[in-house]
Amino acid sequence: MLKLGIIGTNWITQQFIDAATASGEWQLSAVYSRRLDRADEFASQNGTPETFDDLTTFMTTGDFDAVYIASPNSLHFSQAKMAIEAGKHVIVEKPAAANQAEFEQIDETLKAHPDVLYFEAARQIHEENFKRIQAKLKTMARIQGATLTYMKYSSRYDAVLAGQEPNVFSLKFAGGALQDLGVYLAYDAVAWFGMPDDVAYYPTLGPTKVDDKGIAILRYPSFTVTLNTGKSSNSYLPSEINGLKDTLVMDNAAELAKVTYYDADGQAENLGVAPDDNPMLAEARDFAAVINDPAKHTQTYQAWLQLSRNVNKLLFNLRQSAHLYFSDTERDTPAE
Repeated sequence: MLKLGIIGTNWITQQFIDAATASGEWQLSAVYSRRLDRADEFASQNGTPETFDDLTTFMTTGDFDAVYIASPNSLHFSQAKMAIEAGKHVIVEKPAAANQAEFEQIDETLKAHPDVLYFEAARQIHEENFKRIQAKLKTMARIQGATLTYMKYSSRYDAVLAGQEPNVFSLKFAGGALQDLGVYLAYDAVAWFGMPDDVAYYPTLGPTKVDDKGIAILRYPSFTVTLNTGKSSNSYLPSEINGLKDTLVMDNAAELAKVTYYDADGQAENLGVAPDDNPMLAEARDFAAVINDPAKHTQTYQAWLQLSRNVNKLLFNLRQSAHLYFSDTERDTPAE
């Protein structure tokens, strides 16, 4: 059984631990938090003896095979790089890195440590309904575009309205709607349609100057894809992929609980299956399979890694188009 270390003691960390445990492939072995009392409390809740409040000690002496990183976005790169250098496999919550320069450094670090594997926790690409959509697209005679929506009111937005600046709504911590819920839509678009020829992002900036919501336009040679994301309101719009006369409809472009195909005559076919109770279960199983037998899964792993690179590039180019920067360095870096 693989030993798991974690960085971050929030709800999404607990969800991944529950999924990892349910998979039967993982055992939680070490917990890191900036506050040792918080690490101890979280470890006690999960029956884990080893806790740390020093990151270097955690990486170099912690008894674990892979680390799951669920810290603020701006810390993903430095913590993942440290883990790779310590010989630990990495599962990093999306977004994997804040920009292309960081991802390029991750690539260089991986080259120097070829036995280490690096995964971005883009959970929906591992789920059955995502794969069924991907397969159905190959049978559609012509794709004429898509509108993909994922918009949910953040539990932290009340704090923003009260004049505070939570990490997820802070430029300093690489926050905003595009870097959070928008990542799911970016993965959908790149996995299903490839990299676009041209992009533009139209954000609605909130009190903290991040994008509380926004609309992205991706131009392909013969169609466009619209991404509609936000963390300051709720949307119940379905998402669609439009063929010539046929259409794929999703209740939600990220959660994919219901997928329906309408043929040219308007007849509906249910393509989806009931999702797992824990939406992170499929990725927990997949990551374990690759780590346990990397030679068998080389092609799959490299495809995931390339997809992560492309999504990172897309997000960066979208932000550049909107002059939405996390640092002065980004202002001087052109989109590609």
